[in-house]
Amino acid sequence: MRIFRTYFAGSKKSGGINELLVLAIPMVISTAADGVMTFTDRLFMAKVGSEQMNAVMGGGVGFQVLTFFFIGLLGYSTALVAQYFGAGEKHNSSKTTFQAIIISVIAWPVIILLKPLIAQYFVYLKIPEVQLQYQTEYFNIMVFGGVFAILRHSLSCFFSGIGKTKIVMRATIVAMLLNVILDYVLIFGKFGFEAMGIKGAAIASISGSAGAVIMLFYAFFHKTIKKEFSVMQSFRLDFSIMKKLFRFGYPAGLELFLNFFAFSTMISIFHSQGNIAATASTIMFNWDLVSFIPLLGVEIAVTSLVGRYMGAGRPQVAHRAAVSGIKIGVFYSIVILALFITIPEVLVRVFEPVGHSHVFESAVPVASNMIRIASIYVLVEAVMVALVGALRGAGDTFFTMIASVTAHWMFVPIIYCSLKFFNMSVEWSWFLLVIAFLLFSFVLYFRFKSGKWKKIKVIG
Repeated sequence: MRIFRTYFAGSKKSGGINELLVLAIPMVISTAADGVMTFTDRLFMAKVGSEQMNAVMGGGVGFQVLTFFFIGLLGYSTALVAQYFGAGEKHNSSKTTFQAIIISVIAWPVIILLKPLIAQYFVYLKIPEVQLQYQTEYFNIMVFGGVFAILRHSLSCFFSGIGKTKIVMRATIVAMLLNVILDYVLIFGKFGFEAMGIKGAAIASISGSAGAVIMLFYAFFHKTIKKEFSVMQSFRLDFSIMKKLFRFGYPAGLELFLNFFAFSTMISIFHSQGNIAATASTIMFNWDLVSFIPLLGVEIAVTSLVGRYMGAGRPQVAHRAAVSGIKIGVFYSIVILALFITIPEVLVRVFEPVGHSHVFESAVPVASNMIRIASIYVLVEAVMVALVGALRGAGDTFFTMIASVTAHWMFVPIIYCSLKFFNMSVEWSWFLLVIAFLLFSFVLYFRFKSGKWKKIKVIG
């Protein structure tokens, strides 16, 4: 008991664990629900065939490459909304969200125009032909429904920034339920519907996002929010706020885009090694993402709370909020660590196809070893998301961009050279990547420790 009291010391203070949990729990549930959506798409497609499961992974990441510059850019509106909220300028919080909505609407046709580049990129990376056909079909449908994903993110950032994370949680749960139910109906052809396979998975994902957008718009125009934040007066272009959003948001957007481009490249390199390597790496990355996505809820909560206290001129309380985020993240990650070490094969066999598959059976030991290796960094990952949330909440987005992008594009040649030049196994290549990730984590730690982020002024 004494260990727990020491670990959670100061939990009731401003910026302590109790205050952070009020924001973090709904966001953890929200991000976990997002994880369930992507996990369900791949799990159901695994029952159809390994190639289709791999295609959903590859096509989904390709879609994220196109959207994630805008997702990262708009994601900074959480910190900006929070800083205005902390400074007592609530009308500017809603104005910030309207600027984000403008960007969302403009972004959609840009994403559609860039679609052929990613499709050609799939061909260039020599994805197996059967997988490529499915992957392109899934990717094309997701792109045309991409506006819902971007709008949903913009509106979620507003409610995260003002601390009403339960609204985001409810909308995400609705999106998850729509997605999972439609996945089952459309992929397998239930209740009189035609079995659409991978096409059904894409339509289900878009429908889920659309349902969440409707709920978030309803909450945004609710009379309480509308009055408190002067929502009806916010619908105008505000160059001052737009400038802040681009100035501090573009590094986060560029970081997310380049990082996911690197991540997409890494997945494609694994997939280019053949069906067994593709299946093993897809299963491992599925579980890696499922374990990581709830930590994003902690990161968003830290960003919101740090932004609020930085806006209120209380950097020391913002520091305490970051430490609270680390404690919560580590507590969660201990559970993931235990699962990854003790039952990796059980986790792998969740994706077992209905009929016997030689490819899957050959991939089982490879995927199990990769999951065990992933257990090495899960605790470090929990610390990193809290540090990144704090730095972004304070406006230190340029540094996090440079550090993160540099690291991710160092990971790409590590995988490529280990697999293509040195003919290492998939497991050894993944092990080298994990070690590189651990070394990178020290960069963020020393930046946070320096305290430079406490001196940044975002709203004056």
